[in-house]
Amino acid sequence: MGSMLGLLLTSRARLSSGRESKFWLVGAAFAIGGTGIWTMHFLAMLGFSVTGSVIRYDVPLTALSALIAVVVVGMGLFLVSYGGERLTYLLGGGVLTGCGVAGMHYLGMYAMNMSAMVSYDPLVVSLSVLIAVAAATVALWFTVRVSGALRIGGAALVMGVAVSGMHYTGMYSMSVDLHSDMVPVPGVKAVDLLLPLIVGISVITVGLLLAVLLSPSEKELRSEAEYRDRLRGNDEGAPEVDLFGTPRG
Repeated sequence: MGSMLGLLLTSRARLSSGRESKFWLVGAAFAIGGTGIWTMHFLAMLGFSVTGSVIRYDVPLTALSALIAVVVVGMGLFLVSYGGERLTYLLGGGVLTGCGVAGMHYLGMYAMNMSAMVSYDPLVVSLSVLIAVAAATVALWFTVRVSGALRIGGAALVMGVAVSGMHYTGMYSMSVDLHSDMVPVPGVKAVDLLLPLIVGISVITVGLLLAVLLSPSEKELRSEAEYRDRLRGNDEGAPEVDLFGTPRG
């Protein structure tokens, strides 16, 4: 759902210009990075448990991971938007966003506190980063090419599968060795973060949906853009006139 909303917003950004286009891209960063990637990541983390130890979450680090997800997706969107369909900008944006999303993921995992020693398999970690880069590149390509409800829905499914694949590959890289003696675990319970998460994501998602619903449709935006192009072409082809409207030359 987050990817679908983000693709709807980027399709509006392509048909807009100036400040309005930037507004749509910022909204897309919150939709894809926040509602899509980070929320999926955190909810999947709630499904992780360790027999023999409780799990608590470091709130500042968890919040920072959410901020990183939105920022790196926004940077990738603006970079690709600036470069159009040029391959260099697409690959650069994919690497930047993919590495940022991988960093968000492992920071979120680091924010989990438990009475255990955590280690990671470097090979699987590298594989998860490659998946993140590939997924981010494909997602950014979708943002500059895909339009129409059916295509956006299909692209959103692909993005969702790719992000989930990166997450569970990263989780598979983790090994947990319990301490022999139980030690106090700092942080808050997962249930304590659920209410603010649900409220925050709901407010952002509803706000972005209202922005899409209350704005001109994609068809109307295309017609307006074509009309502006025709006006610009007529202005460039019109003969130069004097103050009285008489053609010069």
